[in-house]
Amino acid sequence: MDNQVFIMDHPLIQHKLTFLRDKNTGSKEFRELVGEIGMLMCYEATRDLPLEDTTIETPIGPAKTKVIAGRKLAFVPILRAGLGMVDGVLKMVPAAKVGHIGLYRDHETLQPVEYYSKLPQDIEERDVIVLDPMLATGGSAIDAVTIIKRSKPKSIRFMCIIAAPEGVKAFTQAHPDVQLFCAAVDDHLNDIGYIVPGLGDAGDRIFGTL
Repeated sequence: MDNQVFIMDHPLIQHKLTFLRDKNTGSKEFRELVGEIGMLMCYEATRDLPLEDTTIETPIGPAKTKVIAGRKLAFVPILRAGLGMVDGVLKMVPAAKVGHIGLYRDHETLQPVEYYSKLPQDIEERDVIVLDPMLATGGSAIDAVTIIKRSKPKSIRFMCIIAAPEGVKAFTQAHPDVQLFCAAVDDHLNDIGYIVPGLGDAGDRIFGTL
């Protein structure tokens, strides 16, 4: 992969991904795993946030330490499956704001249809991380980033758990300026647009609507 696409091969992420894929994993455990993987991926995806020096008082005396340099983050899950990643990333960055973009896939055309969009009012002051567990055809991710770009945030990153090579190709061609973070790039899409081997429908497995 090029320097636009980052595959997170951390052992903890890969270990949890195995159980996430397992068809015998129930909704409760699946939700917990999505949140945990989201939290670990957020740790990696924010690795290059700039720091600045500050001084605090410890119980023993003054200490020169580091804080994030004034950067504000916003997480924007793509409804509905992206909601499963929100709790995990907020554990890492509790002060971040959360927007929402609602897209559903037309099962005949496989194209995304927008039905909801609500972003933080100060989005132009924030670095945005878009969340969706799956990057299949890439259509929803491409449209979500296009919608967010209209509000001119400082930067945008896209974070998913599993991607298909077709989706990676489509996304990077549509948004060459947006970094893509994922835990795995699988083999291919099947004829109904599902990632193979993937994990099935993430939204259905998160919310128990199988």
